[in-house]
Amino acid sequence: MLRQSLGETRSSIRDRHAVLSADSHERTTLPKWAGAEVVFTISPQMGAQFSQYFAHMEAGGRADAPLAGVARFAMVLDGAISLEHGDGKQTLGPESYAYLPAGYDHKIHASSASRLVVFERRFLPLAGAEPPYPVIGEVGSVEAVPADGDTRLMFRKLLPTEVAFDCEFNVMDFSPGASLPYVETHFMEHGLLMLNGGGIYRLDDNWYPVEEGDVIWMGPYCPQWFGALGEGHARYLLYKTWNRDPLSTNAK
Repeated sequence: MLRQSLGETRSSIRDRHAVLSADSHERTTLPKWAGAEVVFTISPQMGAQFSQYFAHMEAGGRADAPLAGVARFAMVLDGAISLEHGDGKQTLGPESYAYLPAGYDHKIHASSASRLVVFERRFLPLAGAEPPYPVIGEVGSVEAVPADGDTRLMFRKLLPTEVAFDCEFNVMDFSPGASLPYVETHFMEHGLLMLNGGGIYRLDDNWYPVEEGDVIWMGPYCPQWFGALGEGHARYLLYKTWNRDPLSTNAK
């Protein structure tokens, strides 16, 4: 069990951003997650318009679909799950993922002790657009593309870009010493999980060392920049709002 010395932690919660490290995780339970404990790292109580959490499932644990109107994205970090849905049953292992639209019935069963990262948000429909559909895949099978032609920074888009989808999930892969090309400032909000490696993240006027397992929330218009440090690659899973006018909202 993680211990802290004199109340120290790398976690930091601010008005427009947050960094959550594993040393401050608090496990709880949810009615729709039987045989599992969850750790909420991002939620509306923080100011976000989505939730991000870890699900620690024991072998045989199960989860049902989320609340009405809520879409779910889940990625397996450790272990294996069986996903039951309208098109059958599939086994998902490490770095396999599933986007499950709002109202899409499904069940998650843990084939072994497993750990997932889960994102949930109220879906924002677009008039005249077809509703989104389930997407199931594996990170390694998605084509990696250079960002702005820089082969030191590769990204993989895990969801289709069509307007049916109101969000994006990408995996960003930084070679040692690579960085974002500029400080980004925009209306979209982000949720992020460091998958491996580490570096320095600028959020507003604060600079944070980050490492594998850290979670970051970036609110609208929070200036943000990342640079990779160390000998190995740094990768993170990134959620962002997408394909919707900023005058629309999914807040309830």
